[in-house]
Amino acid sequence: MEEIQLYLDEAKEMMQKAVDHTAAELVKIRAGKAMPNLLDGIMVTYYGAATPLQQVASVTTPDARTLAIKPWERTLISEIERSIINSDLGLAPQNNGEVIILTIPPLTEERRKLLVKQAKQETENGKISIRTIRKDTNESLRKLQKDGAPEDEVKRAEDTVQKLTDKFSTKIDELLAKKEAEIMTI
Repeated sequence: MEEIQLYLDEAKEMMQKAVDHTAAELVKIRAGKAMPNLLDGIMVTYYGAATPLQQVASVTTPDARTLAIKPWERTLISEIERSIINSDLGLAPQNNGEVIILTIPPLTEERRKLLVKQAKQETENGKISIRTIRKDTNESLRKLQKDGAPEDEVKRAEDTVQKLTDKFSTKIDELLAKKEAEIMTI
């Protein structure tokens, strides 16, 4: 039945979005290494508008523990510094008049454990989203059955939804394992 396939396609697409969102959230958890995407959430006031940092400066990694931010316009240095200080990154910017340097401090064992806990929370949120999508899709399928859809087709579709749920939950588990290894590696 065409409607059943639409529900399955929509469920698959939404589950993929949940995995992508979880991956994006995990990227924000810093693992003690300097990575330009660490600054993805930083917004800078540029001509009165909040603008992503990457649109007003280049961000490079001269070494494993340092980020260098070179604004396109020198006048933005103080604004970029202010945005970094006001962010929840806990980094202290230093500037030499042309470039802002961020030194990423090494992580303590205690901090690593907190970051792993945070990563587990993010992945659990992703799994909750996937289970919610499964529940909503199954409810829609049961409603179709009440409206006259064949019971065996609905049952097959529910089995497919469960397989999708398992597949995408496994993807999230893999993301967590990778992030955990990244955080715990000294």
